[in-house]
Amino acid sequence: MMINFDNAATTYPKPLSVRRAAADAIMNFGGNAGRGGHQLAMRTSEAYYSARETAADFFGAEPENTVFTLNCTHALNMAIQGVMAEGGHIIISSMEHNSAARPAVALALKKQVTMSVAEVFADKERTVESFRRLIRSDTRAVVCTLASNVTGQLLPYREIGELCRVHDICFIADGAQVCGIYDIKLSHGINILCTAGHKGLYGITGTGLLVTDGKYTIAPIIQGGTGSDSLSLFQPELLPDSLESGTPNIIGAVTVGEGIRFIKSRGMDNIRAHEERLCRRFISELAAIDGVKVCRDCDGEYAPIVSFNVGDISSEDAAAYLSENGFCLRAGYHCAALAHAALGTKGGTVRFAPSVFNTEAEVMKLVYFVKTLKNLQNS
Repeated sequence: MMINFDNAATTYPKPLSVRRAAADAIMNFGGNAGRGGHQLAMRTSEAYYSARETAADFFGAEPENTVFTLNCTHALNMAIQGVMAEGGHIIISSMEHNSAARPAVALALKKQVTMSVAEVFADKERTVESFRRLIRSDTRAVVCTLASNVTGQLLPYREIGELCRVHDICFIADGAQVCGIYDIKLSHGINILCTAGHKGLYGITGTGLLVTDGKYTIAPIIQGGTGSDSLSLFQPELLPDSLESGTPNIIGAVTVGEGIRFIKSRGMDNIRAHEERLCRRFISELAAIDGVKVCRDCDGEYAPIVSFNVGDISSEDAAAYLSENGFCLRAGYHCAALAHAALGTKGGTVRFAPSVFNTEAEVMKLVYFVKTLKNLQNS
């Protein structure tokens, strides 16, 4: 039987209500939202807008400022390239996923912007100070993951948001690893929140969100049909149309809305407490296995993600052995070059990321095979 501990990549299984919502959307919402006045188009538009309202309310935003995207990477690219369209200086953290780091680096290589990387520490004050030191008169944006997708380390985003507010800098936050587990709101100092719909929000793959407070203009990086102002050859300036060109993922949006309702029914605090409990048990058991290293600092705060290595066994070999025995964990560099460089994990790590559907018994089964793997190395 397959046991999924790779929920930081995408949650699986999906809640029954989400699966039913997807099937219902396929059956009933076959029109093109915002494009047509006939019954099928109108019914589809209503379902799409309902999902938008649900997501907006969840993050403390206005529906018109809540944009559906393909994934968090899509959202981050739109935010970074859109806000930095006129140039300037951008700061990213040393824990950024490639979805934030690569667009920033690409702009810098083209000399469209200048870029700095703020070092992240276990100590919150040192982290905030590392961002503060890099701020210049031309700094236009700070990009910061709310939690590392490699280790789960939580960054002091409220303090960083306040720093940005004082200096009138756009704060772009990557919430892929925390949304749905922690109560994240724009009122926490975030100007643009980018997140995945298919991770902690329990929607299907191919879904993401860009949620903005509307303070900073986001120049569109894609232009096309929006269902509005169709006689103009210029992209509409109003949100969400300006950032939602082409036929949207109606089915995906509906599942994100249903995933949010699932979170509310279970209770976000309950979901987080369950996942944290599984992580604590896993870490406690690993501590008893000689040679297993967990990538956590005792002074840091962490979301329910655990990166580890088993002795000198490569992360890929360790994950392959665990896969052969029915466990899904991700190995390697997790699309996070900066994070692994900062951590010094030259061979990457194995990542454990539970969901609300995992059990302590499954964790103990995994521990057994980690022990077995270590014993095989020693024999």
